[in-house]
Amino acid sequence: MFQKLFGRGPASAVAQLTVVDLQRKRAAKESIQLIDIRSAEEYQHDGHIAGAKLIPLPALAQRLSEIARDTPVVVICRSGNRSRAAADVLVGHGFTDMSNVQGGMMAWRQACYPTK
Repeated sequence: MFQKLFGRGPASAVAQLTVVDLQRKRAAKESIQLIDIRSAEEYQHDGHIAGAKLIPLPALAQRLSEIARDTPVVVICRSGNRSRAAADVLVGHGFTDMSNVQGGMMAWRQACYPTK
C-alpha cells in the first residue's frame, strides 16, 4: 500500500541530486524551484536554504498551483525520505522535471553549505 501511495518502486521517475550538485546549480544560477517539504517548525528552527519555498508535505497536493510546471523542481527535507515521497507525488500529478536531494538538509549542513 505504501508503494502505491508514494510510488516507491524501481520505476520511480525521480532523479536523485547530491547536495554538491544542488550547490553547483545554485552557484551557476540555474533556474530551479527548491521546495522544502518539512514542517514550518523544522524550516524555521532547523534552518533552510535561502530561496527555498516551504510547502509542507501534508499540504503539497493542495498547493500544486504554487509550483511552476515549466521550471525544474528540486525537493528537499531533513534526510531525503519525505522529499522522495513528495517528488513521487508531484510526478503523479504530471510534473516531469523532478529531483530529490539525497540526504536532505542533514547532508547540506554536513557539507557546511549555508542556511538561513
